[in-house]
Amino acid sequence: MPPRYAYWTILAGGLPTAFRVAERDELLPTFRRIQEKHPDAEMKYFARGRLWESREAAQAFRDMRAANAARRPEGERRGRDWRPGGEHRDPRQKFKDAKRDRNRDQRQERFARKTRAPRPAGSAPAPPSSPRERSGSAPRGRGPGTRVPTLARPPGGRGRRR
Repeated sequence: MPPRYAYWTILAGGLPTAFRVAERDELLPTFRRIQEKHPDAEMKYFARGRLWESREAAQAFRDMRAANAARRPEGERRGRDWRPGGEHRDPRQKFKDAKRDRNRDQRQERFARKTRAPRPAGSAPAPPSSPRERSGSAPRGRGPGTRVPTLARPPGGRGRRR
């Protein structure tokens, strides 16, 4: 099977078939047989994600695009933040900046809490920072002093077989 990015294919009823080859001549006998049942069948060249009438049409388009790109002035380089349109800016940039600033502030606060000097003995404790500390409840679960009640089982293990 030829590479997926450029090949000849047959379209029957406007839909592509599974017949794909690199050279057009290899597909002609199959194309003629399909045309007997589907008079609207056509053979097209697929390249660069599009269907073309011929390989030459695809190459002409590629050459035209290359010529247009060469006409752009050398000094005109587009940066990472360039966007198509009138203002060439990202409409979501203000939200991205706000999130970045908020995250930076939170990281700085967290770092400041970690590196804060230890409080001297006899001073008042710091206000609680986590919801668990504020509620005053101990964590739930089994500790080393709790016992799990056992269920009474019938004699004979898991069950009797008859």
